[in-house]
Amino acid sequence: MKLVQAAQALALAGAALAAQTSLAQGLVKVDGSSTVFPVTEAVAEEFQKAKKGAVRVTVGISGTGGGFKKFCRGETDISNASRPILKKEMEDCQKAGIEYYELPVAFDALTVVVHPKNNFLKSITVEELKRMWEPAAQGKITRWNQVNPSWPDAPLKLFGAGSDSGTFDYFTEAIVGKAKSSRGDYTASEDDNVLVQGVSRDVNAIGYFGYAYYAENKDKLKAVPIVEKPGKPAVPPSMETVLNGSYQPLSRPIFIYVNAKSLARPEVKEFVQYYMTHGEKLAKEVKYVPLPSKAYAIAWDHVQKGKKGTVFGGIAEVGVTIEDLLRREAKL
Repeated sequence: MKLVQAAQALALAGAALAAQTSLAQGLVKVDGSSTVFPVTEAVAEEFQKAKKGAVRVTVGISGTGGGFKKFCRGETDISNASRPILKKEMEDCQKAGIEYYELPVAFDALTVVVHPKNNFLKSITVEELKRMWEPAAQGKITRWNQVNPSWPDAPLKLFGAGSDSGTFDYFTEAIVGKAKSSRGDYTASEDDNVLVQGVSRDVNAIGYFGYAYYAENKDKLKAVPIVEKPGKPAVPPSMETVLNGSYQPLSRPIFIYVNAKSLARPEVKEFVQYYMTHGEKLAKEVKYVPLPSKAYAIAWDHVQKGKKGTVFGGIAEVGVTIEDLLRREAKL
């Protein structure tokens, strides 16, 4: 009997200790873009190792738009974003009293992919992509040869970002000419892994998502070089073509947005500092194009000096180069 009572007492003591440990453990909540997820997840893993369990970082995937909804309600500390914050989101944050820091973390080559057994598509023009994806194509452009007569008479299976995704906003702005302007009859998801699986299983498929997801699945997918304008060469997505500015119009900066009030908590401040210190190396490890070292230094300097807000004015711009971004950040 005494042994049973002793065991019960030990169990209760253990439970109380676990509860105290949980309360003592700092928590950083991150959500948003699936494109930015690989970078932030890599930083979170390394940071948690460095903190030896003293801080837990959770990283969700609800898309850039979904992430900003949570962020502007004060539900998260950091929002991953594959495009700049938009005017409506800025207004929502303002109404809720949420101030934020906009910190660029890398550049992405938004990548158009097909099944590896697709032997006819050597490159694709922006105009052809528009013909596939514009709202007028819904229910009408359903076969490859309707986009280009030299392509086969085969069903066109489309996979793309969901409407809460910053990738959806950017792709439609860059290709169709207006953000959120897209046909609706395609397989959509805010989770890029779902799109990877869809394209890799269908020889007639074409889709788009962040470069890191292509790089992780090169054995299952084929990237399609992009022809920006007639007469221009077809340019494949790569670190080199993003750095030299030739991969257009699907090269773009990606960001984290940090709640200014959350930075008063040591675990959040330490995580953001760790991100700005190690982001260059970890962005490269997950196959994104890291920014120059000075970009991360400028971003952390903005945090220390209280330089809040965005340098984009609430517009999801297309064609911003690394040099453009650095100029803007330096002026903030």
